[in-house]
Amino acid sequence: MKSFVFFSDLKVESGKTLLDKLDILMDRVDLKGKIKERDLVAIKLHFGERGNTAYVRPIFLRRVVDRVKQYKGKPFLTDTNTLYIGTRSEAISHLATAFDNGFTESVVNAPILIADGLRGNCAIKVRIDKPIFKTVSIAHDICMTDALICVTHFKGHELSGFGGALKNLGMGCSSREGKLSQHSNISPQVKKKACKGCEICLSWCPQSAISMVSRESGTGDKPSVAFIDSKNCIGCGECILACPSSAIQIQWNESIPIFQKKMVEHAYGAVHKKKGKVLYLNFLTNISPACDCYGYSDTPIVNDIGILSSEDPVAIDQASVDLVNGETGNRSSKLPKAWDPGGDKFRAIYPEVDWNIQLAYAEEIGLGTREYELIKI
Repeated sequence: MKSFVFFSDLKVESGKTLLDKLDILMDRVDLKGKIKERDLVAIKLHFGERGNTAYVRPIFLRRVVDRVKQYKGKPFLTDTNTLYIGTRSEAISHLATAFDNGFTESVVNAPILIADGLRGNCAIKVRIDKPIFKTVSIAHDICMTDALICVTHFKGHELSGFGGALKNLGMGCSSREGKLSQHSNISPQVKKKACKGCEICLSWCPQSAISMVSRESGTGDKPSVAFIDSKNCIGCGECILACPSSAIQIQWNESIPIFQKKMVEHAYGAVHKKKGKVLYLNFLTNISPACDCYGYSDTPIVNDIGILSSEDPVAIDQASVDLVNGETGNRSSKLPKAWDPGGDKFRAIYPEVDWNIQLAYAEEIGLGTREYELIKI
């Protein structure tokens, strides 16, 4: 059975703005029916790394907030801390970056929370019983909300081909432990030259998997450098952020197909207990070749297209990639080929990445369907 995906282009008439069109898109997926009085409603988005300008503008989020409040829900804007060390790796820097990018309560009319806490370790193990994971680590405040609105800036991504609603759920709603489990199947590694022997990481490891060993041989009695025992490491990622010299590094070794499937299983964990309480908004604007996690945003690969809404994350992502690929490519961007309508823009940028994997697997485990009916408003 096909899922409905509602679409608005960016053309406006006198008296009707894009914000008005956004209201209609939310009405068509029955936002009112998904929110009960006093429901805590998470509006999940990407605040953008400092220096990036492609993220969804705060004024659109204000409209979503106001509509939730109209239905007597209690909305808040949220994202989770990053696995890598940057301007969003812990809640203090993350909130400061969000504020710098225009996401303040005075602008969006709602509180802004970081869903996995101060250091990215406030999480709940959600049982999903899927082929790869039996449980996944999802941000605490995502799990505890009554309803979820997933607002996604659709763009390219070097591991999933494109970053859509599935990535916003799977990567964006995971704790640091969840993110690490998606990207790596081995423990973090200490860069000996960077380690200063401060021993701070030892106190943060819940499994006592870190010890101090000789810098020269990696063994011995004289403690000078941290060592992570991969047999005891549980992959929580606590040590990565705790290290003041950034000496503990992620080993980005997971294969692209397995990464995509892991991401999708985490997406399932983020929403499967919220049946009938989730909706998706994809913004096909400023369609940059890479993720908003970069501290810059490059020339869009196609012209702005519009905004989509749906109750199905698989259908809305399939519709989004189809719309992008149906456009004429921007020859002034990083798009090296596939400029004609119908060309696979994301495969042209990332030829080693088959983005179909995430959609096919999401359909396989019951997240939604790739079959959709596009309804223009």
